[in-house]
Amino acid sequence: MTTTESPILELRGVSKRFGAVQALQGVDLALRPGEVVALVGDNGAGKSTLIKGIAGIHPFDEGETSFDGRPVAIHGPHDAADLGIEIVYQDLALADNLDVVENMYLGRERTNRFGLLSEEAMERDAADTMSGLAVTTLSSVRQKVAGLSGGQRQTVAVGKAVMWNSRVVILDEPTAALGVAQTRQVLDLVNRLGNQGLAVLLVSHNLHDVFEVADRIVVLRLGQLVGDLDASQVNQQQVVEAITAGTLTSVPGMATHATGPGAKRGDDAAEPSADAAESGGAAASTDPTGPTDTDGDRADGETTP
Repeated sequence: MTTTESPILELRGVSKRFGAVQALQGVDLALRPGEVVALVGDNGAGKSTLIKGIAGIHPFDEGETSFDGRPVAIHGPHDAADLGIEIVYQDLALADNLDVVENMYLGRERTNRFGLLSEEAMERDAADTMSGLAVTTLSSVRQKVAGLSGGQRQTVAVGKAVMWNSRVVILDEPTAALGVAQTRQVLDLVNRLGNQGLAVLLVSHNLHDVFEVADRIVVLRLGQLVGDLDASQVNQQQVVEAITAGTLTSVPGMATHATGPGAKRGDDAAEPSADAAESGGAAASTDPTGPTDTDGDRADGETTP
């Protein structure tokens, strides 16, 4: 559902660079309670970098992050978890040899005053969490994860994320490699998360799934925000156009002001490639008599015979 409430999580002008690669540039994002926001874009658009920046795995180089209206600094996954931000990655991070309860409490096990595991309390809370999400496909929370279907595994991963007083849940390609029935289960679960007042960010390549559940669609292209669209006001063709041809504020790899002998005539110069940067920005000459300029002339002004 579309909401006018203040954002729980808000990013303003965030950027991230890896060496010579500008992975994100000036991206804005707002996640509100009860709203499902889809994050879409082609491969290399910056989707994974954005969610890893939110998670603190790759902290942003620039920009501001606010949570509940106050500035915060997220330097690692523990900082994100302390705020109530949980991320379900595409690989789900589940242990096949453990049951549902053990997976949901993995690394956060509850113990009694004697230091022993509180098995009954953990089982009860895990069952309550799955019941609260209206998950009916699990016969027991003591089932081994190895015996679960793809859709059931996804529900366990989501249940694990929301049972820790989460307020923001980020789902990375939750329906990838799932069948029709399992995809339906996961999409219904995403809707229930929004209905329970959580802010949900859904990363997906599947536009059919996106239009099934999303209230807003945020489009990235080459690390830049090119669209923040009301899902009810656009169609798939318009979203595809934004993904493939959305307007960029600047062209990655192109310098703003090119000067010097390396600049292209009549145009901005491209930034040096990674290989050129490693070799000092210029290719070594194979001619022992000295380097040549861009026109093939000697540096001292004499032309090659």
